[in-house]
Amino acid sequence: MHAITTTDLTKRYGDVVALDGVSLSIEPGTTYGLLGTNGAGKSTLFKLLVGHLTPDAGQVAVGGRDVTDAGHELREVVGYVPEHAGFPDALTGREVLGYHARLRGVAKAERPDRVAAALGTVGLGDAADRRVGGYSNGMNRRLALASALLDRPRLLLLDEPTAGLDPLGVAEFHRILDRLREESDLTVVITTHVLAEVETLCDDAAVLHDGELLFDGDVEELRELGDGDDLEAGFGTLVAEAGGSRGETVEVER
Repeated sequence: MHAITTTDLTKRYGDVVALDGVSLSIEPGTTYGLLGTNGAGKSTLFKLLVGHLTPDAGQVAVGGRDVTDAGHELREVVGYVPEHAGFPDALTGREVLGYHARLRGVAKAERPDRVAAALGTVGLGDAADRRVGGYSNGMNRRLALASALLDRPRLLLLDEPTAGLDPLGVAEFHRILDRLREESDLTVVITTHVLAEVETLCDDAAVLHDGELLFDGDVEELRELGDGDDLEAGFGTLVAEAGGSRGETVEVER
């Protein structure tokens, strides 16, 4: 059974087609990158995967279950980290996660241990009792990841997880993801417009362009589309074949 399957998935915003008949499948236990420029449809796809949006046509299933029918059960399977997650400045990291755990129905007796474990996993154990208003951007991003881990999900969705982070923050976030992958059979899906992130983290990838799926396969296969040179060349080839410009590229950040 696939971790995620979409079939002819379509979403419109008025006259704008954000996703146009996207069909893809993601294997359990892999790290999968959704690659594309801004406006390609990556964030829309994520919102459909977590049930924040309803498709206009097609189907999306997580663990073989139609998302539109999953309801509350979806939260126990999927951990979602949005690109912009805001927390009250006056609360400590521990208080933020305690509040989130209560909202998600974690038993009161389990909350302290669950919160402490999540904070430790993302390297915020020593900062647990500091106010979030004093956290750096990278610490806030890791707190959002800790929140997503509270339900011990089998699938983790990360929307542009390292956008705006400095190199040290990016490296720390990548180390945390590597450790999570080593210690569990977690399936991780990442939206990004940074090629280096796909090369560093991902087993498989999809390329979205103007709402259309141009590629779904192994990262090495994407590289070979550019004559085996690099992912940037493969991405450029796909965009050019779709009628776009090779100049419409993602960030390399090597």
